[in-house]
Amino acid sequence: MRRSDLLLGLLVGAASLTMVGERQAAACGGCFHPPPTAMVTPTDITDERMLLSVSPTQTTLYDQIQYSGNPSSFAWVLPIHGTVAVGLSADVLFDTVDSLTATQINAPVPDCPPPPDCGYGGGGFGEDNGATAAPSAAADAGTAVNNGVVITKQQNVGPYATVQLHSTSPTALNDWLTTNGYDIPTATQTIIAAYVNEGFDFLAMKLLPTAGVQAMRPVRVTMPGASVSLPLRMAAIGTGATVGITVWVVSDGRYQPQNFPFFHIEDSELIWDWSVNSSNYTSLRASHEAALGGKGWEIESSLSLAEDTITGVIESGGLYYPGGGGQNGAAYPPPVDASEDYIAGTDASGNPETPDQVRTDDVTDLFAGMNAPNVTVTRIRSDISHAAMSTDFVLAASPDQSQLTNIRNVTQQINVQCPIYSNDCSVIGYGTPSQSQASVTAATGGGSPGGTFACNTTSTEPVGGPAGLGAAAALLGLVVTRMRKRRAEQSGLRSAK
Repeated sequence: MRRSDLLLGLLVGAASLTMVGERQAAACGGCFHPPPTAMVTPTDITDERMLLSVSPTQTTLYDQIQYSGNPSSFAWVLPIHGTVAVGLSADVLFDTVDSLTATQINAPVPDCPPPPDCGYGGGGFGEDNGATAAPSAAADAGTAVNNGVVITKQQNVGPYATVQLHSTSPTALNDWLTTNGYDIPTATQTIIAAYVNEGFDFLAMKLLPTAGVQAMRPVRVTMPGASVSLPLRMAAIGTGATVGITVWVVSDGRYQPQNFPFFHIEDSELIWDWSVNSSNYTSLRASHEAALGGKGWEIESSLSLAEDTITGVIESGGLYYPGGGGQNGAAYPPPVDASEDYIAGTDASGNPETPDQVRTDDVTDLFAGMNAPNVTVTRIRSDISHAAMSTDFVLAASPDQSQLTNIRNVTQQINVQCPIYSNDCSVIGYGTPSQSQASVTAATGGGSPGGTFACNTTSTEPVGGPAGLGAAAALLGLVVTRMRKRRAEQSGLRSAK
């Protein structure tokens, strides 16, 4: 049950997991263009989702692989430090954290006058006031090849052939990559050389000859240690003028950018426009990013979530019920077969695993080393410019560890549309609040809304209704009284005679 098929782009960036101080790192990198003669039209990365699980004992990168084109041309290279563990993940993990943390914009109550009271127990004839909320073959290690490149680990992981490389020579590394089918553009060679000179190793990954792009899955890369950075220099490969990047940090606390500017959109900044039935949230983000020169990151939210909740949504195939409780009163829908979201893979030692075992490993790494039962999930987003991706993105624990809700309540509003009422109090259209108030006043005969019934048209209530029966009874009583009075008068006249 894959909730979202792989989004297809030509190149992909990942993330490096760097030990602050010791500069130990796990993966972040880029996927490279095939040779120009094999290309029809270059396609840039337009959006990317990454998740970093950070604990004192280990850090794991989860990255969705997005690629289109000839499977034999796919190549992914990531800067790392030391040897890392590579495993398969699934789109459902990304869909789960997305659904649990997605920003929700709640529209304000429209600033409209109360409906007229036409004597039927208060206004409201079922009219819609428009208050609608906005709505992923083993080889011997340590063998030196190509005069200066050492293979530290090599294994197949699901549909991927992976190899981890160490070299102190940028030229030797580029020669090895090129010889083994990783076409490295000249500009990219400069970036790789910078990482080599800074002491990074590399994880290189390709699709197996028998695997097609339809077999591609998100991957997870795990290393010892805590704290993270995202090597944007490598991730910039293949991006256009701007690229949207969403990063989730799952940890015991809240995270924020350390070397990039960031912002948070406050509820007080939001304005709801009833003419388009949406808020200015997106335009506010764009204006903040522009003011920060295309370098700014938005901290959307930072939530404390139960590990059981996240696990339950993953096991249910990504289904989440925000109101609490699933179908038939259960906490979540029954777990789905893991093979609907995951595929068979291998463990860190290269042993084969079933889809269920791969899912178990995926969830275990997500929470490894953290203080159960809750974790903090920080959601950070940027539409970052290509020019800003010339330095690596460092994250750090936030001095402010309070939660930031993902629910935004809008209080300001413009272009309010309110019901216009006829004299019989039915809704005949929509207009400004003042036009609505005028129609309310007319419908109540000049009285205040909710006041004395003053509509001058015939009631629409059925004759057999309570009001009709009451009127009939009153009329009958009046007739009887007059008849009795007339009989008494006639009797008096007879006595006088």
